[in-house]
Amino acid sequence: MRGQGAAAEVLLVSAKKDPRQWIFPKGHVEPGESAAEAALRELREEGGVAGRIIRPIGVSTYESGRITVKVSYFLVRYSRAVLTTETRRRRWRTFSKARDLVAFDDARALVDKAERLLRKRA
Repeated sequence: MRGQGAAAEVLLVSAKKDPRQWIFPKGHVEPGESAAEAALRELREEGGVAGRIIRPIGVSTYESGRITVKVSYFLVRYSRAVLTTETRRRRWRTFSKARDLVAFDDARALVDKAERLLRKRA
């Protein structure tokens, strides 16, 4: 996320499988990498953004074929844009607009939780 107060925005990227869907950057944890390190790497690769982790924000579980996938999400403060070779579309949106755009209910819940956490910090 970037900005503060009502002007705070969330970064969304287009999904690889269905580019019409908006999601949060995410991916697999590489060998020797923590979930937090993977989150920052995926943010750089998919979102073209470097940032600093504020805190873990939640876990999402979904089915991908026959496999259950568990994704750990982190609230990350934007630091700067970085070069990426990914071709995903990127959108910065306010919390309310991000809530309307994200493709899945669990993502909407994460938007709500992030907004609540940031209000408490203000």
